[in-house]
Amino acid sequence: MIASKCPYGAIAMSAKTIEIYQPRPVLNLGEWDIGGLKLKAYGLVADRKEIDGPMVALAQSFIRHDVLPRVTDEGDSNGMGFVIVHAGTLGISISAHWWIQGSVLCQHIYRKLYSAAEPLDTVRRPVVACVWELALINAEQEAWRKTMMKSAPSPSAYMANRAEVETA
Repeated sequence: MIASKCPYGAIAMSAKTIEIYQPRPVLNLGEWDIGGLKLKAYGLVADRKEIDGPMVALAQSFIRHDVLPRVTDEGDSNGMGFVIVHAGTLGISISAHWWIQGSVLCQHIYRKLYSAAEPLDTVRRPVVACVWELALINAEQEAWRKTMMKSAPSPSAYMANRAEVETA
C-alpha cells in the first residue's frame, strides 16, 4: 500500500499496490543444525521464482553470522526454531526464528530486493512477515505448543512436526 500523510495526521492508504492473494508453494528444505541451533527450513516461492543453491547458502550464512550472535546475546535459548527462505515477487526474505524461555519466539530478518545491491535496513523498516510467512509462523507456534509446552516436552516431536500449510 502507498501511504501519505493526511492534513489531520492520519495515514491515507492507496489500494494501488494491494496484491491479489495467490497461494504459494511451501517447500521442505530439510533440517539445519547451525552452531547448535536446530532449525526446520522452509521455502516459499512466488510465481515463476525458485529457491536455488545460492539462496540456501545465503540463508545459512545469514544464520551463522547474523542470527547466532543474537541467539547468544538474547540467552535462554531452547536450541530450536525454524527458518523461512522466501523467494518473493520483488526480492528474497530470510526470516530466522528461535524459541527462548520455553514460550517466546525471537526473530531476525534479512530482506533484499532482487534489483538492489544491498539488503534493506530491517531496523528502520521493521517488517514482521508477509501473509504467506505468517501462515508458517502460526503453524510453527501450534507445533511448539503441542509438542513442547506440556508436562513431557519432546524436542524430537517438535523437529519432526512440519507445518502443513494450505497452499491452494
